[in-house]
Amino acid sequence: MRLFQGRYDLETVYANQPVEVARRWEQAGARRLHVVDLDGARAGEPRHLEAVSAMCAAVSCPVQVGGGMRTPEAVAKILAAGADRAIVGTALTQSEDTAREFFSRFGEAVVAGVDAREGMVAVAGWERMTEINAGDFASRLEALGARRIVYTDILHDGTLEGHNVGALADIVRAVSIPVIAAGGIGAREHLLAVAGAGAEAAIVGRALYTGDLPPEVAAEVYSP
Repeated sequence: MRLFQGRYDLETVYANQPVEVARRWEQAGARRLHVVDLDGARAGEPRHLEAVSAMCAAVSCPVQVGGGMRTPEAVAKILAAGADRAIVGTALTQSEDTAREFFSRFGEAVVAGVDAREGMVAVAGWERMTEINAGDFASRLEALGARRIVYTDILHDGTLEGHNVGALADIVRAVSIPVIAAGGIGAREHLLAVAGAGAEAAIVGRALYTGDLPPEVAAEVYSP
């Protein structure tokens, strides 16, 4: 399913067989799958380990998973289920020691999730706002050991109207590590815009299911 601007009351269900969907996107040319456990994001712990494990077993491409990764134990479980990366966001706002533990223990396998609404970091499944500036947060996470960041602009997420390229460029300038862009990408020109802003890669969700951005078109901009 997909949300609109991170709102759980505005969800659209596109399929109820995640393994079949995972195979579909790999067969369409995907070199990496991005999976979010939405129930886990709200609950604060993974809720769909079996589904993640089944998806990872069904495809040969790497799978990165987010949602509910609040403890090192949760990350260890998702990696044991077959994921090659775990996206951690909320837990990184708890303390610098907590963030350091994630990065030192898991290295490249942990991606720092920076989810922002109007420039400020949102946590707990995007349901709670903080007073943390997204750019400052990204810079601090790099200093604490983050190897890669996923930047999601919540108000653009699910809109198909394009990413917040200005905010993305600010994040890219704030760090020297790779940044992945997420939120609002619905057309080839949107991919060109985030690539131009310096994003290492882009996460495409709703646009794949609606057909607005076929996988082969996306590959023209971000080739393997």
